[in-house]
Amino acid sequence: MFKLLRPKTTVSAHCDLPCGVYDPAQARIEAESVKAICEKYAANEDPEFRARAILIKEQRSELVKHHLWVLWTDYFKPPHFEKYPQLHQLFNEATKLAGASGTKGSMDPKVADDLLGKISEIDKIFWETKQG
Repeated sequence: MFKLLRPKTTVSAHCDLPCGVYDPAQARIEAESVKAICEKYAANEDPEFRARAILIKEQRSELVKHHLWVLWTDYFKPPHFEKYPQLHQLFNEATKLAGASGTKGSMDPKVADDLLGKISEIDKIFWETKQG
């Protein structure tokens, strides 16, 4: 009886959804938005504009963290972390740069540039894993 219920074929996949769903571009676009907001904030003295800019920048920073976490926890698998041992540290640094001690708490475009640099490093590794 149990033999009839056992699957005849075993399959495996690296993600729950079809390939192409994951892409660091989502985090990069939000981080570029954060940088642009920081630059516009610096160029504008209007208090209402600045308050809105801070709010939107914080929301975009949170989206950066979200997109990075999805890549970190859902896309990258143990073989990736074995091949790229710096990956955990890279994600940790990138998410912190998008957090309260980074772009979420700062209006400095340099902090946004640092975040974009980390995302660029993640992007390079991501596309190398897609080749293999």
